[in-house]
Amino acid sequence: MLVAAAVCPCPPLLVPEVAAGAAPELDGARAACADALRVLAAARPGRLVVVGPAEESEQGPYPAGTRGSFRGFGVDTDVRLGTADGGTDPVAPERELPPSLAVAAWLLGWARWSEAPVEGLAVAEALTPDRCVRTGADLAGQDERVALLVMGDASACRSLKAPGYLDQRAASFDAQVARALGAADVAALKALDADLAQELKALGRAPWQILAGAAEQTRLTGDLLYDDAPYGVGYLVAAWA
Repeated sequence: MLVAAAVCPCPPLLVPEVAAGAAPELDGARAACADALRVLAAARPGRLVVVGPAEESEQGPYPAGTRGSFRGFGVDTDVRLGTADGGTDPVAPERELPPSLAVAAWLLGWARWSEAPVEGLAVAEALTPDRCVRTGADLAGQDERVALLVMGDASACRSLKAPGYLDQRAASFDAQVARALGAADVAALKALDADLAQELKALGRAPWQILAGAAEQTRLTGDLLYDDAPYGVGYLVAAWA
């Protein structure tokens, strides 16, 4: 059963070494992520599943101990998906974490997570809403006390300099998601338009709908901790408990 969830954005710029001189611009987002992780810890889960977007070839489960890095972003920084005692599996899998899960691993290490075993699940952008909801329900049913760390960005079309250029629909889409996350509104998350999300390059859509599926049988309350678009990309942080 789902007992808590944290929703965080997944830009590699959250890692200060990647952001370099621009690191202070996301200090507020990092602080909000730390607050959301504290909500997860307070729920005392027996299992933490990190869910994040990935390329089709990268989707699937990632066990504790899986390595990740930010070398693709010009930084010699490595991470590993940790275990409850802060250690790692003796033999790490050969497959590396996709960027969204690498950012999550960095956040967990930065926050010194030690509350529960951690595993990862990478999902493709094209995963249908129905499949997302079923996946979330399956995750929630695998342990008596499951927590989710849900990684994903909102639209990438909030300004002329945004990765997806300016799209007038982006702000209202992001506001819809922000309201749903802040209210722990499962129905609103399930109703997100997958085609529109793809057009707006909102990589969080599938992970958010997995959260909706996991939370269907719960009565969690939500708290929106951060809502901004500093680079024309919507970054949202929320906590459910």
